[in-house]
Amino acid sequence: MPSAEGNLSWTAASERPDLLADPVAAALAQVPGARVAPIDATLADTAAFCAAYDVDPAASANCVVVEARRGDVVTLAAVMVLATDRADVNGTVRRHLGARKISFADQAKAEGLTGMQQGGITPVGLPEGWPLLVDEGVAAAGPVVIGAGVRGAKLLVDGAALAAMPGATVLGLAQR
Repeated sequence: MPSAEGNLSWTAASERPDLLADPVAAALAQVPGARVAPIDATLADTAAFCAAYDVDPAASANCVVVEARRGDVVTLAAVMVLATDRADVNGTVRRHLGARKISFADQAKAEGLTGMQQGGITPVGLPEGWPLLVDEGVAAAGPVVIGAGVRGAKLLVDGAALAAMPGATVLGLAQR
């Protein structure tokens, strides 16, 4: 039966910094009890990952970087929703960030600013000052699998720990 742990071999993330992007390793204190597991980098995308490693999609959370604009002001933010949901980017996220226009950040820009690889971007280790919008479903989910900053690993953290991170706001973001 699929679960958050799936069929992966999890280790304390603090013991395997080699499996984490540098900014993620530096910010591990923000998510006490985080565990990490190596994966096949070609299976990092959520659907393939969940199928290959027997992880319940309802126990997997995706992080996307959005770029919100209002006049000359640009705000980059991270948005977390369960893999079973879609974020209401054009409604709830846009309004919360006070933007007139919002879009997903360009892949190269997101990678450059976060120091993380696309498909592994995670809220742990984001640049200081970035808003982190966490869907209430993620906050209440218990253990969830998220990116590790690289495509070749995943983190297992408690959703409540994500909601407690600096700059985090819990909202009803999901479109079900």
